[in-house]
Amino acid sequence: MTKTDIASLNFTQLSQTISAMGLPKFRAQQIYDWIHKKGAVSFDEMTNLSKELRTQLYDNFVIFSCAIEKKLVSCYDNTVKYLFRLHDGEFIESVVMQYKYGYTICVSSQVGCNMGCAFCASTIGGRVRSLSASEILGQVYAAQRDLGIRISHVVMMGMGEPLDNYEQTLQFLHMISDEKGLNISARNISVSTCGIVPRIYDLADERLGVTLSISLHAADDERRSRLMPVNKRWPIRQLLQAVHYYIDHTGRRVSFEYTLVRGENDSAEDARRLCALLKGMLCHVNLIPVNEVRETGMKTVDQSAVRDFQAILLKHGVNATIRRTLGADINASCGQLRKSNIKTP
Repeated sequence: MTKTDIASLNFTQLSQTISAMGLPKFRAQQIYDWIHKKGAVSFDEMTNLSKELRTQLYDNFVIFSCAIEKKLVSCYDNTVKYLFRLHDGEFIESVVMQYKYGYTICVSSQVGCNMGCAFCASTIGGRVRSLSASEILGQVYAAQRDLGIRISHVVMMGMGEPLDNYEQTLQFLHMISDEKGLNISARNISVSTCGIVPRIYDLADERLGVTLSISLHAADDERRSRLMPVNKRWPIRQLLQAVHYYIDHTGRRVSFEYTLVRGENDSAEDARRLCALLKGMLCHVNLIPVNEVRETGMKTVDQSAVRDFQAILLKHGVNATIRRTLGADINASCGQLRKSNIKTP
């Protein structure tokens, strides 16, 4: 018999399932609290349930938790990078960052990635599989449990493309913001996409209030297609139409991620082209010096070049910041820790 992934059920689904088993409705609340508020990874932890009921749960359900395979802690800023082992032996990465306002976790949505962005370590080897909602949630719960903290902000910017795993991403977003669970405000959640246009429209129609982050990285189709193959399917014009739709339907400012690669997209002309593209839009640009990955051969830019690029954007009225580098000594960007742990034949 195939057991149900209980941590992927939202409260309504769990209540219906528990009622169908002939159990009182309050049991659903108890079980949901244990999994989504207390981070239980075993039914044995649910001490206010009878042994008979726990046995019944074991017979019908499974809790897919994230086991810590490796943990790296930055000596500079206490950033923590996790390599999690999943129930089938696959690996994913998450990063916890400390800010003045609290703790932010960057979670993965897939094992690997199929998008093929030229500068990204996560896409090397392609996508193995997508994560369930419980496996995305499990990264948050495992980090909180390990560090003894409460996470207040979530960014879906780890391994994988969240909108390529749309249904499970949506389930995760509903559950992580549910007052019956961790109740993290949707305004404290960011979803990053390389630009899967139909799903941007779908997400806008959900009106969840999450921040949409677009991985842009170039302001013209030729260059962006070279860096990001997804642009060949949905070029910049179509992408920006979807972004405008998202802004109009949610009232939320959109963030554009722009990774600077030396000699590729970092010139003053590139900056002016970006200004023209985003002029008048309710948006923010996040400038990121590329993280050098041996397999890509792409080189980063120095801080003075990043500041010069930012200055041009600001001069033309485009709000732009430089991403603060956290966890530099533990290589906190996603993909490389998993890659180093994959056994090749």
